[in-house]
Amino acid sequence: MKSLVRQGVVLTGTGSAVPDTCLDNHQLNQMVVTSDDWITTRTGIRRRHLLAPKNSLTAMATEAAQKAIAMAGIAPQNLDLIILATSTPDDLFGNASQIQARLGATQAVAFDLTAACSGFVFGLVTAAQFMRTGAYQNVLLIGAEVLSRWVDWSDRRTCVLFGDGAGAVVLQASEYDCLLGFQLHTDGTQNQYLKLGFQEQEKLLIDSIRVGQGTYQPIAMNGQEVYRFAVQKVPEVIEKALYRAGLDIEQVDWLLMHQANQRILNAVAERLNLPEEKIISNVANYGNTSAASIPLALDEAVRRGQIKPHDIIALAGFGAGLSWGAAIFEWGSLNS
Repeated sequence: MKSLVRQGVVLTGTGSAVPDTCLDNHQLNQMVVTSDDWITTRTGIRRRHLLAPKNSLTAMATEAAQKAIAMAGIAPQNLDLIILATSTPDDLFGNASQIQARLGATQAVAFDLTAACSGFVFGLVTAAQFMRTGAYQNVLLIGAEVLSRWVDWSDRRTCVLFGDGAGAVVLQASEYDCLLGFQLHTDGTQNQYLKLGFQEQEKLLIDSIRVGQGTYQPIAMNGQEVYRFAVQKVPEVIEKALYRAGLDIEQVDWLLMHQANQRILNAVAERLNLPEEKIISNVANYGNTSAASIPLALDEAVRRGQIKPHDIIALAGFGAGLSWGAAIFEWGSLNS
């Protein structure tokens, strides 16, 4: 058996995809009692993209993946591993294998990872562990969500927040390691503050044998508790990840957090003493896309030249679980 050799990880490609259909705040006002001013003041969100019926998360995630693979300059057949971070799959048994087939990534093992809004950060750290041992050389990490399937569109507390989208990155093995430090956490005692729970109905099979069947209920969230949790925990976890990386906050070029709420982004930056111009934000145009939000924003920032080679980026995801985590990485390529 070949011995495993420690190697580094670099991010060499990004990609994203969103549905064509867009719902803005003025249109939402026709559905529930709200207003553009009420929504933007509290969340910073102005519009969100929604997946139309008969379209799939698989197709959207595949499109984002193809763009990331093209930027990385590799062939799908060179991929060793595909990780799909999602909480809203087309198939409850997982969608990563379907993406593998659509890409023609015949050599890649593929699996889904469920960690809601922390999913991309958890997926990034998971992929890095496979790569650092030398087990895999080329990894595709995708964050994709179709939250519109699970929103109560009569509940103005939640329906104004969520959107659909996908983002992807390609990670490649290198002598240089761009993942400089990370820290992950979970607190299941606070699970009730943000969940998408299963509601069962009892079904009699025969005699006294019964099973529970049913479906999942719409997203339920205690906004005040989630805000309080995020503003307290996210700065702490970023500081811990920076400590592991041996860096100070002044060395961070960009803060790229889960795009849940502009007020949260601003509050975290303020606690970290980071100026607003270092915040990467696209929440106004997409809303909360859960596991897709970080790679979607990353792809936009890379493609418009905002993020440059060797920039230090502090990533942070937080949400259902409750879970939260941070990763510090240096943007670059094998040739930069």
